[in-house]
Amino acid sequence: MTFWRKKRTGIHPVRQFSIIFGAVASLAAAPLVSASPAEAAAATAFVPSGQSVDDFYEVRQDKPVWFEGGQPTAAAQALLALLSTASVDGLDPQSYKPDEIRNALREASGGSKRDVRKADRLLSEEFAAYARDLRSFPTTALQYVDPALRLGPPSPLRILQIAARAPSLKQFVAGMEWMNPNYVQLRTALVTGKYADDKQRDLLRLNLERARILPSGQRYIIVNAASQRLYMYDDDKLVDSMKVVVGQERPDRKTPTMAGYLHYASLNPYWNVPPDLAWDDVGKFVDEYGLSYLETRGYQVLSNWSDNATVVDPSTVDWKGVKDGSVEIRIRQLPGPENFLGKVKYTFTNPFGVYLHDTIRRELLEKDTRLYSGGCIRLEDAARLGRWLFGHELHATSDAPDIKVPLDKPVPVFVVYMTAVPTGSSVTYFDDVYGWDEKALANLASAGGEVAAR
Repeated sequence: MTFWRKKRTGIHPVRQFSIIFGAVASLAAAPLVSASPAEAAAATAFVPSGQSVDDFYEVRQDKPVWFEGGQPTAAAQALLALLSTASVDGLDPQSYKPDEIRNALREASGGSKRDVRKADRLLSEEFAAYARDLRSFPTTALQYVDPALRLGPPSPLRILQIAARAPSLKQFVAGMEWMNPNYVQLRTALVTGKYADDKQRDLLRLNLERARILPSGQRYIIVNAASQRLYMYDDDKLVDSMKVVVGQERPDRKTPTMAGYLHYASLNPYWNVPPDLAWDDVGKFVDEYGLSYLETRGYQVLSNWSDNATVVDPSTVDWKGVKDGSVEIRIRQLPGPENFLGKVKYTFTNPFGVYLHDTIRRELLEKDTRLYSGGCIRLEDAARLGRWLFGHELHATSDAPDIKVPLDKPVPVFVVYMTAVPTGSSVTYFDDVYGWDEKALANLASAGGEVAAR
């Protein structure tokens, strides 16, 4: 296994991540499934004090959630129907006691207040367990590079409070409104059999597992490397999208899947060329056109990766050593019309040195398949993304390089690889451009129907 990327495009060397990449590769090759309900329950068995189902009912003074006038509501029936199809989620429906719930509903219908309270609590317990299992961490290779985004499942008190406050409890349950809408729509396609063949069914299951990690109920960005598009969401509503250019198919240039917070924009950005791209992206042109190429394109060779690095005479560089990998150098491109990052980059926390940025290579955005970067994400309209993020146009106040403009509140960015994506009432399937589906689906037969997600 080769190193993924020793250093990236930040000021300092990052990406010493051969161990992580090896783990990612092994995850892609192995059959991966969600934890069973028993495993998920064991992993989340500890409920903080004051956060249990009992605490929920104590606050409500035992007022029923799923009954009205002594009769089960439509929300109770919707929950029973949902729990009965939990196998679609890779979970065991019997773990949520559907038969016991049916019996409890029959006994409570027209029965005593005690029977109603018992049935109501049973429904709440199984709803909380199901929501917990869906939100327990799926087994995917997505890296939570900002741990704060890996929130884990809600407590029983929290999810029940959210459900009880919903304008329509039936719609909240039937629409699975505590999950990302992409998950819900893919799940619906599976439940209703809206797929053309077994391969599409398997792709739906594979991408359903990928969609489990997506956020809900907030402001966030999703970048889908498979479709080469960026999506902007406000409170789970898609408000805008645009084309992007992502990493090439080469193993060392694929855009990694990850989740991190976007903290600021950089106007007039430097481009610090990744050392492993120094020859392919710069050195070979120096070899062809001479050292003048560096000056005309605004490149500098620097002494090291520290903040105090000094400019080095490029004629002293062993360019043959750069080519064969025996010499590592830092090359920085100054802001200007030739800068590959354009006028702005948006930085989100990650050890891969991947960020969102403007581009001078506008022609690449007109192509149907846009796999041309070294891993970073080039934007169709960087200014438009800036307006959505900041609420106003971003303008540099001077020609100074790397002017930082912080966001008032960081915005989550999820870089994913989804080859089945809901579009309206249907599902669109994208090419497996990185070959990750092929590996996952190849495991399907040998894993007894289990799907490996990336």
